[in-house]
Amino acid sequence: MRNRVGIIGGGAAGMTAAISAAAEGAEVTLIEGNDRLGKKILATGNGRCNLGNEKLDVGEYYTCSPERLEKCLERFKTEDTISFFHGMGLMLRSRNGYLYPLCEQASAVLDVLRHQVAALGIHVVTECRAEHVERDKKTGKLQVRGSAGVFLFDRVVIACGGRAAPKTGSDGSGFTLAKDLGHKLVPTVPALVQLRCREDYFKSVAGVRADAMLRVRHKGEWAAAERGELLLTDYGISGIPVFQLSRVVNYILLEDAVSRKERGAGRRGAGEVEICIDFLPDYTQEAFREFAEERRLLQGQRTVEEFFAGMLHKKLMLLFVRLAGLKPSESMAWADQNKIRQVYRFCRNWTVHVTGSNSYENAQVCAGGVPLHEVTEDLESKKMEGVYFAGEILDVDGKCGGYNLQWAWCSGHLAGGAAAKMKSKRESKIDGKKEEGLGGTDEGGPA
Repeated sequence: MRNRVGIIGGGAAGMTAAISAAAEGAEVTLIEGNDRLGKKILATGNGRCNLGNEKLDVGEYYTCSPERLEKCLERFKTEDTISFFHGMGLMLRSRNGYLYPLCEQASAVLDVLRHQVAALGIHVVTECRAEHVERDKKTGKLQVRGSAGVFLFDRVVIACGGRAAPKTGSDGSGFTLAKDLGHKLVPTVPALVQLRCREDYFKSVAGVRADAMLRVRHKGEWAAAERGELLLTDYGISGIPVFQLSRVVNYILLEDAVSRKERGAGRRGAGEVEICIDFLPDYTQEAFREFAEERRLLQGQRTVEEFFAGMLHKKLMLLFVRLAGLKPSESMAWADQNKIRQVYRFCRNWTVHVTGSNSYENAQVCAGGVPLHEVTEDLESKKMEGVYFAGEILDVDGKCGGYNLQWAWCSGHLAGGAAAKMKSKRESKIDGKKEEGLGGTDEGGPA
């Protein structure tokens, strides 16, 4: 008899789980809260869908269980992702190791997944929000209670996302299902998101882009560093290097908030994280000193604004001039040399103070979730036999570059395939009795 597998969540991980389970011969029902499948896929990669990366390494991910994650990634690699999509007719291309559909349309990725779901005869139930999963005492089946009714399955895969981009359906409801099953979640925070800063001068430099090295510092300790194109906004900082650091920063701020609450400090002395920005990362300290000395020859009769023209973006240099206490119009001949040196220091070490990030509405991914040590190597819950997890609901989040979608394909494939094939301990006992000639029925009663 075929396993009846229910998949909760019709995103990237959920559709992959459904396809993998159906390919293994299971009778599959895909339950989705939205009116259609895969809404979040359309927004990935700025609509181009960076669906994987040729450089697949556990070091590109964050999790509390890197060894367990590495074993999962070894079982479904980038090559498997390529084969998976080629098998559905999607042509891919690589850009510096980043994988995209050849047409560079996220809609093409969604189209082939939807077509495969239909081709395999997977039953799709939309506009149904799963509210509870439990073991049915009479039948021993898994009961999924949702807004559209009650379903009975042999196996269930929970793949309804985390909290990022809640308008696409990732509203955190999967975490409630997991907690009801007895799982203790790793606290969640927005990741791959913009950061908000305390300083009030950002509007003057909003829109400026620059190559920079960013280093995170908290209580005098360096926590992380990233280099790339920084984007300044009217409230703080954005861009790929900021996205990469946002998870680290948000967890530091969360730990500070918990610590303040335990001390009864409330919001007094609210936590901050320093980010030190170097706009000239290719210069060594010695080379930069030589550069500054050579530039003194340009002083002549120039104003401060004229002297610093041509270094960094004009808006940025004017901000640094003002922060150093200089006037753009004053003559370099009379300018305070200590203040001039301060402008140079800002170019190499501009420190801003992060007080938080934008919300889950703006985040590309949610960090935290069901810890990997609470699931088996097939991503089956250790709290409830027959329940599996896939995708963002697990405590795995990757850096920019297709890593999060690779995890969706990988975890969906592992969970869906295992759910279709695995027998419960109870079923194995019944089969064992049958093999011994002791008979028995599907419900474990006498023959």
